Amino acid sequence: MFKKNKLLLLTMVSALLLVLAACGSDEDSGKDTEKPADSTADTDTTAQADFGDVKYLSILTGGTQGTYYPLGGTFADLITSDTGVKTTAEVSQASAANMTALQNGEGDVAFVQTDIAYYGTNGTLMFEGQTIDKVSALGALYPETVQLVTLSKSDIKTFADLKGKKVSVGAPGSGTYANAEQLLEIHGLTMDDIKAQNLDFGESADGIQSGQIDAAFITAGYPTGAVEALNATNGVHIVPVEADKAAELIAKYPYYAVDAIPAGIYGLEKEVPAVSVGAMLAVNKDLPEDLVYAMTKAIYDNVGKISHAKGAFIKAETGLDGIGIDVHPGAQKYFDEVNK
Repeated sequence: MFKKNKLLLLTMVSALLLVLAACGSDEDSGKDTEKPADSTADTDTTAQADFGDVKYLSILTGGTQGTYYPLGGTFADLITSDTGVKTTAEVSQASAANMTALQNGEGDVAFVQTDIAYYGTNGTLMFEGQTIDKVSALGALYPETVQLVTLSKSDIKTFADLKGKKVSVGAPGSGTYANAEQLLEIHGLTMDDIKAQNLDFGESADGIQSGQIDAAFITAGYPTGAVEALNATNGVHIVPVEADKAAELIAKYPYYAVDAIPAGIYGLEKEVPAVSVGAMLAVNKDLPEDLVYAMTKAIYDNVGKISHAKGAFIKAETGLDGIGIDVHPGAQKYFDEVNK
């Protein structure tokens, strides 16, 4: 009796296994039939391939207390949102270093002064013997004001008062350094007439506050974070560039423009005459045309989302103003469309 029951049990188990196997085969068959419809991976790959398989972009900015860095963060968000390519803003040594980094493939997009971009592509001044030929323009942004900053209680009221003083002029080869050198020249001074200090914007503000330096050249869109921070603890004075000196500077270096820092900025009681160069975005010229088009569109179509005060100056209709280097075909396509 036991043997008969055991045989019956084995027969039932075998039958059950056959049924389960058949069901499993049907489920697997169903999966194979449905698999082509699941095209998420294929869609992602196709979308990425549209941009030449670029999966990541870095925007080279400047120091954390300048204007480039906060704007770079905003641009990174806009590009990431509109293109799907993850983009981040990176701290850097600003204009001249950014041009070299793009040339060496160490970045994709960079903030650059228009004058420095010109020097780089022509192999002059700080780029002597090192012509930058792998960089093109994405678009113009806003005026960058050359600000000669000191404390309101300082005895430095004019450029002539800088003689013998400790003055921050930025890193050698930087845009700020070139601006400082040229403004000193127009006012009859050289780097030898001052005790030049090579500090970034944050270090300059700290140095002025502590009394370690007397003044600093800061080329950036106002309001500049470092100057605002200094003014919060000490009243600041911006040394003016008088009209005749501005005209003389522009006659020799035509990439400058007359500018002014309005009353109210940094607590100033009245407008201060100044000069400026332009801020622009440069890109590695090997980036795909459709990607640069999408990046340009992401920025200039969304200027209303830029909270920084300089956002008001960023416009598609002025996106090519003041640019002295070749424009990337992708960016040119965008500006041709919106400005036709």
